[in-house]
Amino acid sequence: MIEIKFPDNSLRSFKTGTTVLEVAQSISEGLARNVLSAKFNDHTVETATPLLENGYIQLYTWNNEQGKTAFWHSSAHVLAQAILALYPEAKLTIGPAIDNGFYYDVDFGDHSITEKELKDLEKKFLEFARQKFEFKMRSVSKKDALDFYKKDNNPYKLELIDDLEDGSITFCDHADFTDLCRGGHIPNTGFIKAVKLLNVAGAYWRGDQKNKQLTRIYGISFPKQKELTEYIEFLEEAKKRDHRKLGKELELFTFSQRVGQGLPLWLPRGAALRDRLERFLKEAQKKAGYEQVISPHIGSKDLYMTSGHYEKYGDDSFQPIETPAEGEAFLLKPMNCPHHCEIYKTKPWSYKELPKRYAEFGTVYRYEQSGELHGLTRVRGFTQDDAHIFCTPDQLDQEFKDVIDLVLYVFNSLGFNNFESQVSIRDPKNPGKYIGDVKNWGKAEQSIINAAKEKNLEFKIEEGEAAFYGPKLDFMVKDAIGRKWQLGTIQVDYNLPERFDLTYKGSDNLFHRPVMIHRAPFGSLERFVAILLEHTAGNLPIWLAPTQVNLLCVSEKHEKYSKKVLNYLENNEIRASLDDRNETIGKKIREAEISKVPFMLIIGEKEAKMDNVSVRKHRVGDIGLMGAENFVNLIKEEISKSISKFGS
Repeated sequence: MIEIKFPDNSLRSFKTGTTVLEVAQSISEGLARNVLSAKFNDHTVETATPLLENGYIQLYTWNNEQGKTAFWHSSAHVLAQAILALYPEAKLTIGPAIDNGFYYDVDFGDHSITEKELKDLEKKFLEFARQKFEFKMRSVSKKDALDFYKKDNNPYKLELIDDLEDGSITFCDHADFTDLCRGGHIPNTGFIKAVKLLNVAGAYWRGDQKNKQLTRIYGISFPKQKELTEYIEFLEEAKKRDHRKLGKELELFTFSQRVGQGLPLWLPRGAALRDRLERFLKEAQKKAGYEQVISPHIGSKDLYMTSGHYEKYGDDSFQPIETPAEGEAFLLKPMNCPHHCEIYKTKPWSYKELPKRYAEFGTVYRYEQSGELHGLTRVRGFTQDDAHIFCTPDQLDQEFKDVIDLVLYVFNSLGFNNFESQVSIRDPKNPGKYIGDVKNWGKAEQSIINAAKEKNLEFKIEEGEAAFYGPKLDFMVKDAIGRKWQLGTIQVDYNLPERFDLTYKGSDNLFHRPVMIHRAPFGSLERFVAILLEHTAGNLPIWLAPTQVNLLCVSEKHEKYSKKVLNYLENNEIRASLDDRNETIGKKIREAEISKVPFMLIIGEKEAKMDNVSVRKHRVGDIGLMGAENFVNLIKEEISKSISKFGS
């Protein structure tokens, strides 16, 4: 007999060799029908896996992220089976589950897959799925694995197997299809009731531009057709909210091949939007005791070697800039923190002068692969709302909690009320991924957990998600259509102060190391603007809208009065524009609605005579006739409602 422990800490006895499915059946037939995969003693297992020792089990259904991962991973196998059925000469490479669905990278030779062929693949996929083929794992020797793929003349699988240890290699079989695989499958293909192959993209083998470009086919699958229908509707809504489309319509930003991929150009309206976001945060930071600093766009290579960024991120940075001086090299700035360490180091500090809080909207540069660039969410040059706090260990907890308050203020002011928190810590099995003393890591991790608890944040702990120099608290925001985005981040760092030999004189007259907090409530202005546009569908909060009021003049006769109202609004610091074109009022209203201007003022004969304006609100309609002074009060009330006061 073996003892199995469940998530509720209950213990039950089973015969040695009892399968995961039988364990589920012992709980309820309903659970057994829905269980997709499981974890036993921290190993992903199949429902058919026999349990041979005492252990802890977690059963996963479609309602768990791990269950979805198994579902989509298994779907990638079925897609690969369908590909080989229709294209026998194709060479399969890898096919993982991703956050929403799965993909498979394939070498089709010179063939380019068309939209019609995706439909044919979907039909073949469902044909296989309906036959309820069981997924079966088996171990193979390295020699047998190599022989199998030599027979298929597949250089990609052979390369993967070359990197594996003999004794650790497993194959997954279903029907007459076999794939190299580590495991984590649903019981059989029959669980998959609906599939949609979404699009085709190019992808370099192993993400290296020097390698051959493959065809990546993205897909998603569901256990019910209804869920696929809802997902397609979700995609349609997401298309309407695409920040690239909205950015063009609202004239906020653009890209130019001549300037370079991943380097956004901000148009006047977009620059004004950025400026308002910066001023909003600068004002809050000033109240919280931050001081603004400015650092250059480049730095000596030695600076980033000292910080460790070159060692960890050198491959993702632009190549060093060599100068005429021998041995002198600079890098485009990948991070602001080393610069801020050098600013701190300009003078000696006493414990009485700490904390020092340096803030900067600093532009940094990372060499992202061209295939990974995406609008403003993945760029090569972006501006971080960065700040670094240098404090004593005794001040750490309070400073960290104060930063949490600042992040929550930003979220509340911009309508991001639905979010989750994640404490990202080290992966204890991979110590080489990090720098610094293990004891300091432990202290930093505990400080973050304590602060999150004291602020009553609901959080989960994720191993292996820490930055290389320290653990962090990440905020995962859910937007209006349910998508999760990682926005604000706060990190505790004992390591950079050590590397840069930062000190302060303590009350004991001895020198001590400060602790460093890295924080960025927006993350980056580019990504934040993209997420804000998609969250609001371009209907920005009135205090951020590029144009708050559009005055629509009915005819030339009313221009003089319209300009008088425009002047009055501008004197009251309201961003307004006048549409006095020779167009119908209906067309002007439609265009203002498309431009998502929060308010329209219709000015015709009646309004001019009565010294009033007819007010129309975006997405609401007419709200009545009023004087310009009353309208200004209405706007100011709307603005004060949409933004809270921080530190007042």
